Amino acid sequence: MTTYKQKHEGNLFEEYFNQIIHKEKTKLIETGPYISISREFGCMANNIARKLAIELTKHEKERLTNKKWNWINKSILEESSKALELSPSKIEYVFQSQSKTMIDDIVSAMATRYYKSDKKIRKTILEVISAIAKTGHIIIVGRGGVAFAKDNPKSLHVKLVAPIEWRTERISKSYNKTQKDALKYIKDIDLERKYLIDSFVGFESDNSIFDIVLNRKTLTENEIVSTIINLLDHKRLIGFAK
Repeated sequence: MTTYKQKHEGNLFEEYFNQIIHKEKTKLIETGPYISISREFGCMANNIARKLAIELTKHEKERLTNKKWNWINKSILEESSKALELSPSKIEYVFQSQSKTMIDDIVSAMATRYYKSDKKIRKTILEVISAIAKTGHIIIVGRGGVAFAKDNPKSLHVKLVAPIEWRTERISKSYNKTQKDALKYIKDIDLERKYLIDSFVGFESDNSIFDIVLNRKTLTENEIVSTIINLLDHKRLIGFAK
């Protein structure tokens, strides 16, 4: 069931895409800057991404760059498939696709969560995230966003982790599962997420593909946001005109 919050976020993302579509002389040139936030299952990241986008936008405004940061996750990507029911020229302009059949792939791909059984899902998600990253000033939660790390120096890739016991407790409460079922669920989802990233990067990945790994148990959301902003600042990814 789609909640009001999800619907509202989806509408915001649709508006964001429409702004890109109707902005004259917009060129999707060098990718970035953008941030990917990967996470072990149970390490909630949406609220962190939301806060981060707000703070980064404020930061950019203070430095007179006036760049607006946006964030996306799976639910908003699903909403984007609806927004993409546009004319072929507009679709090509935003996503730089070579054929409009890609849109059919997006709609069908987003209807299932099983990565291993459908190669189209991986291919489509990769194309969508790549196109979104090219708009710059975007935070991608999950969906293999880290896959572009090697291709773009103007990016920061974050991994959120936590002890399995802590995650099991949270998932057990959130999903009304027994500790045993919650643990199995966590392991299954973690494997799916790793498989997705491995298929994108083309090798057996580990945490070395991330720029920074943060403990979701020991750090508050605000501490995580502050840490990411400080690192972005040191890497000169925010507050600097292109």
